[in-house]
Amino acid sequence: MDLVSVSPVFNLYDEHWPLRTWQHQYPPAKLSLPIPSAWASLSIPSSPEAPSSLGGRVQKSVIGNNVRVNSYCDVLDSIIYNHVNVGRHSRIRRAIIDRHVSLPERTEIGYDLEADKRRFHVTDSGIVIVVRQESLIEEPESA
Repeated sequence: MDLVSVSPVFNLYDEHWPLRTWQHQYPPAKLSLPIPSAWASLSIPSSPEAPSSLGGRVQKSVIGNNVRVNSYCDVLDSIIYNHVNVGRHSRIRRAIIDRHVSLPERTEIGYDLEADKRRFHVTDSGIVIVVRQESLIEEPESA
């Protein structure tokens, strides 16, 4: 999460320490604005080519490839891995969402830690870990 700060300790843009990686050739990231308040700030999509669709508000988060944050969602201080769908009107705070997860509409994670502990793993520092085997999660539709 340090990577989303203005001056992270580990700087991805340091020309003296280049990163050499392989990436899938996906279409460009898309920031859709279906509502006037939709925006992303201090967030990092996994790459400039990541096919993420951000229709809600995403702040201080890391977003993987093929992630869809639907309209009227709030994502804050979170890491969302590849191939995730966040249903409309959902709120996610201080969470790590595993890959291939589809969250139903109006899902709330990170706002009621006692309820989260009954459904997910919660770290000692209050970060909610959601893996795709959890009962709340709908399996994504196969293409």
